[in-house]
Amino acid sequence: MSENQEYYYNLAQRIEDAFSEIDCDISTGLFKTDSEYAALRREIDQLQQANPVIERVLEGDGKISLSSEEHAALVRYISLTRQIEESERRQIYFRGHTDNFAYLKMIGAI
Repeated sequence: MSENQEYYYNLAQRIEDAFSEIDCDISTGLFKTDSEYAALRREIDQLQQANPVIERVLEGDGKISLSSEEHAALVRYISLTRQIEESERRQIYFRGHTDNFAYLKMIGAI
């Protein structure tokens, strides 16, 4: 296998190896550039600090009962988490397209 072929053959593994870093870069970039995303992240942090039961529900085990206020906070937390994940998925999708365009340009396909 030529060096050029090996470069392309290992591309999927290199992308997989770099995904954690790319994912972190995306969330950090969104926090810095997207005020709505940053506001959602801050609200989640505030909810978690004000409602320790959220962590117990997510990370604990055993029986847990919630007050009406704790239940409302958990529902809001889940809603915010979904919004954040949607923003991150959208950004990953766009990042994939821009990276793909740059890659195709680099290899002379476009």
